[in-house]
Order: sequence, then C-alpha cells, then structure tokens
Amino acid sequence: MHRVFIGYDARETVAFTVLCHSILRRTRTPVAISPIMLSALGGIFDRPRHPLQSTDFSFSRFLAPFLSGYSGWSLFMDCDMLMLADIGELFALADERYAVMCVKHDYLPKEDIKFLHQPQSKYAKKNWSSVMLFNNAKCRTLDLDYVNRASGLDLHQFHWLPDEAMIGELPVTWNHLVDVYARRPDVRNLHFTIGGPYFAEYRDCDYADLWWEEYRSATHADGGFAELAAARAQG
Repeated sequence: MHRVFIGYDARETVAFTVLCHSILRRTRTPVAISPIMLSALGGIFDRPRHPLQSTDFSFSRFLAPFLSGYSGWSLFMDCDMLMLADIGELFALADERYAVMCVKHDYLPKEDIKFLHQPQSKYAKKNWSSVMLFNNAKCRTLDLDYVNRASGLDLHQFHWLPDEAMIGELPVTWNHLVDVYARRPDVRNLHFTIGGPYFAEYRDCDYADLWWEEYRSATHADGGFAELAAARAQG
C-alpha cells in the first residue's frame, strides 16, 4: 500500500480533488491518500500562521513521517499538481540510502506574487519540498516539537537532516514546474506552482487542457451529471 499525503487548503479544494482523481485513475497498485488538513490536526499541529505562508499546509507537510508512524515510505505532494503516470513508478525509485528524495530544482521565481495574490517567497531549495518521498524511519527529527517550532527555512531547506547527502534526487519529470520549465514529452507529474487553470487569471496556463480533461473525468457520472448540476444551479 502506497501512502500519499496531499496538502489541503479549502481555497483549492477543486485542485485537491482533481489531483486525487488523477492518481487513482492511473495507479496499478493499492494507494491510500490522506489530506494534510489543519482541521484534522487538532492537538498535533498548533503552529500559528506565518504572514508569508501561502497555503495551509506550508509547514504541516512535514508531519508526514509522524503520521506514518516513522515506518516505511510515504509521499507528500502539494495539491496544485496533476499526476500523469502510475504513482507506483515514483515509489519504485525509493532508495534506502536516503532519508528523503525530491526534485532538486535550481531556480528562483521571477514573480513576486502568485495565485490568490499570495507573496512569492524566494529562497534556496525553492520547491524541493513540494514533492517529498520520505524514508520515514530516517526522519525522526521531524517530531511534533520540531515541526511546530522550527523556522520555515529550517524545514524547507532540510536543515532537519544532519547531512545534505541524505537527500536523494528524483527526476525532474516528477515535479515539472508549469510555465517555468519548457514542455517535454516525458512529464510524469505537473506542478501548477504559479497558479492553476482553476484560477481565472491562470486559465490559459500551459497544460490547462490536460487539467480540464481530468476535471471533466473526475466529475463525470452516468445519468447526466452535467445536466443535473446545471439544473440545480439554476434553482
């Protein structure tokens, strides 16, 4: 069973839902998907919201090893993504030499503001933590006290590891930054990091057609769902 944690923010519920569907639609192995949702973390996560925090799960993502009982492997993903491949292929890359594996992006955002008029934070290792494959037993430093108290940079720059050599590298195709990287035919997972097509100002972003195709698939039901939804909306 592959354990997948996805960051949840009520402002991007549709993104979370479509990502879940894209994973389930393509997996060939059992997968357990859990939202990292603040309303479900009472008594576990009590960190106050930081002014530069653009999503509810900016810091709570690092609870994935704790929520996995520090055993086996688990995956964290931002919700603004679209899986285009069998997620089992990603878990197959798990390497016991490492505590965590991610795409090691080498870029700084050009824009100062991103979706929902949120500030675009700029720091080294930007977006490394948006897809993390955790070797949970080697991530015990990420206990409740540390995740609740450590600085944002300590968390997102992996300062909780004693040695950067413990960070394994995933192929960039598993965290393709839309409208940052050029299109390529072998993309496995899209990341709408600047803003997804579910926001009006980004409706024409690259790969928007694939996201809307997935959305239509996720909301399809035999019996005329679209007609029923339209009729209900009209009262």
